[in-house]
Order: sequence, then structure tokens, then C-alpha cells
Amino acid sequence: MKIKTSKRYLYPAAIALVLIISIIVYFFFSSISTKSDTLYIYIDGDDTQDSVIAKIKPNASTVGMASLQTLLRHSGYGDHIKTGRYAIKPNEGVITVYRKLKNGQQTSMNLTIPEARTMERLAALLGKKLMLDSATIASALCSQETCEKYGYDTCTISAMFIPNTYDIYWNISIEGLLERMQKEHDHFWNGNRTAKATAIPLTPNEVATLASIIDEETANTAEKPMIAGMYINRLKQGMPLQADPTIKFALKDFGLKRIYNRLLRTESPYNTYLHEGLPPGPIKIASIKGIDAVLNYVQHDFLYMCAKEDFSGTHNFAKTYAEHLQNAAKYTKALNERGIK
Repeated sequence: MKIKTSKRYLYPAAIALVLIISIIVYFFFSSISTKSDTLYIYIDGDDTQDSVIAKIKPNASTVGMASLQTLLRHSGYGDHIKTGRYAIKPNEGVITVYRKLKNGQQTSMNLTIPEARTMERLAALLGKKLMLDSATIASALCSQETCEKYGYDTCTISAMFIPNTYDIYWNISIEGLLERMQKEHDHFWNGNRTAKATAIPLTPNEVATLASIIDEETANTAEKPMIAGMYINRLKQGMPLQADPTIKFALKDFGLKRIYNRLLRTESPYNTYLHEGLPPGPIKIASIKGIDAVLNYVQHDFLYMCAKEDFSGTHNFAKTYAEHLQNAAKYTKALNERGIK
């Protein structure tokens, strides 16, 4: 005997099912963000479930936030919070956002390595962009043991950093950061660059050191290979580099406008007036253009240079000391006339 289902009971059941599905879709698949562009949430090691919710809530819909909180609180998320930088797109539903947080599906970021003058300054700048704090970064860069692990010392470690923009995770560890920078350094120093350095002959660290001095001498990219040629001439003849930027670095006074004779007696291994050859390491993170200027230096006979008296940022070059003194006199006169001390 067939049992007939009354339409009187079938229709209400269907309506109830549709209603339940609609509620589920409404609460768990609706967009959570109220922003018109992507929202980025940064979760660090000190965050709790409540603090994560607090970071999302100001930019979330009421219904979406309530649904997300329900999922987080009943899934044990608070006991397994994963750090990182998470992107919440305008049309992403609650379930999608929940899965990102729960599974640690973070979004990478662009990190630009700046041409910092000191490792302390680099640490401070990176500490503002990464989950790593500046003290942790500075401690690693000032640790002889850590530097030696990557083939450097505390004077040459800055040569490992190639100022460029890299795709990286915000919560990268200090070990991960240094390993990534070493990998990028090795990639940068390809066979062509290494061959050019060997022909000078200089090591990559020495090229970076000379490039850092040239970067501080001028912002004029076109003139950098010319200056590189002059310093290489001095190195080959055993003459002191006598580079003013090394005095500023030795004194850690980068705002000096003039380098007086008394400052040239500053006792420091970085004082290239007192010590022949290159200083112990770079005086800043050398620019790529500075490095390539050294590798592609202009061959000439100049041994001296002095800033031009027109303050154009370029230099007068000289083959003899007598000619150099004439150029220096013109520049000193211009400084005095402008009252620059």
C-alpha cells in the first residue's frame, strides 16, 4: 500500500528548509568587511582571540562580525592563533575569512630595503614594517656570531643587503630574514658582476664598501663611474682615499657641511685620511647604481676631485695636486661666501 504525503505537510517543510538555508547563507556567507578596498589585519605573538576580533570589528558588518565570532569561539581558535598579515577583501564571506585566520593563510607584503647609513637605523626602519621588533634585528646585526654565520662580520654585514623591494611575509623570523637577504645577495652577485669585481680586483664586500663612499660623495648617478675610477686609481697607487664621507661616518655626524682639518685627525679605522686602503666595511647600504658604477668604472688618470663651486653636486677632477689645490680654493671661497660652516 502506497503512503501518500500530503501537500499540506510538504510545502511548510520545504519553506522551513529554504529558510534555514537562507539564514545560514546570510550569516556565514555574507560579506564581512564594510570597506570598499582590502582590509589588512596584523596578528602578532601577543594577540588573543579577543584582540583579533577587536582588530576586525571596526571595519566589519554587524551580522558578519557576529558570525565570525561564533565560528572563532567554537573552533578552539584562541588556543592556536597564527600570526601574520591577513587580507580581507570587500566581498569575502565570513567562512572565507574564518578559514584564512584558522589555517594561517596570510598575505605577503612588499618590503623595501633602504639605503640606511647604520645597522641601527636599518633595524629601526625594518622594525616599523615587520612583526620583528627593532631590538631583535639590531641585536642580530651587531652580533659577531650571527654575522659570521652568513660569512660577514659586524663591519661588513651591511654589504649583504641589496636595496630593493622583496615579496616577504610580515611575520618572518630574524633567521628567515637574514637567510632571505643572503639568498638575494647571492642572486644579485651573478657571474657577470662577480667577474667584473675580480677583474678590478675587489671582492663583492669591497665593491660595496667603495660604492657606499661614492653614494655619499654624490647623488649624481652619471658621475659615479667617474668617481669610482678616481678612487680605484688611488687604491692601485697605494694612496689614501681621503674620502670626506668616511670622516662623517667615523664621527657618526652625517649632518656635517664642511670637513675641517682638525676633523681629519679623528682616530678611527674608517678615517681614510689616516689609513690607506678601504675602510673595514661599507659606510651605508650601497645602492645598486653605486655598486654598478664601481664595476663599470671609467678608466682615466685623475687622482683628485673636489666639489664644484656652483654646488651642482658634481666635481672638478684633477691629475695633479697643484691643480687640485686650485679647485679646492674655488670651492672654499664659495662656501665662505655662502656662510656655510
